[in-house]
Amino acid sequence: MIAQRRANAAPSVQARAEALPFRDNSFDAVMGVLTVHHWKDQAKGFSECARVARSRVVFLTNDIDVCAKFWLFDYFPELLHADRHLFLSMARYKESFGTVEVDVVPIPEDCRDGFLGAYWKRPRAYLDPLVRESISTFSKIGNVAAQLARLERDIESGAWEQRYPELRRVEELDLGYRIVVASPPKLARR
Repeated sequence: MIAQRRANAAPSVQARAEALPFRDNSFDAVMGVLTVHHWKDQAKGFSECARVARSRVVFLTNDIDVCAKFWLFDYFPELLHADRHLFLSMARYKESFGTVEVDVVPIPEDCRDGFLGAYWKRPRAYLDPLVRESISTFSKIGNVAAQLARLERDIESGAWEQRYPELRRVEELDLGYRIVVASPPKLARR
């Protein structure tokens, strides 16, 4: 991703969340986008984010309990099993930071970002190997040929639409994506 940046883009720094190479209070805010579940030591990463932030720490994350209701797991239950233990509960953010605000991020039907829930209304997209390659969890579950064949059969036969008729009537969907805004006690005192 760094190589894809424009030549005049702001500088980038490669580092681990657990060891940020910045002084205390270096930034007004710190933001992480669908990243916490990739960290080896989440507690240390949270501590580091709070250390370098002057006012708040913001995360786009997933409430796995809500996400678990996503139809995609009917076809690929291994996806849910692969990530269920990695995504933190909303209570864990509160334990780590103290005060947090949690806001729902509904996903629009035409979302093009490419994360797991982006194609919730366009199931055929999940048949595309390039789409699956951009979703990290698919790399964890191995051969999915049988699941893909079942999904493709259901799309072609109309069974998918019959199974999920409520999706036709909505333009956005809560798939568990959340914005968590943390104001840790040390940040609130400044």
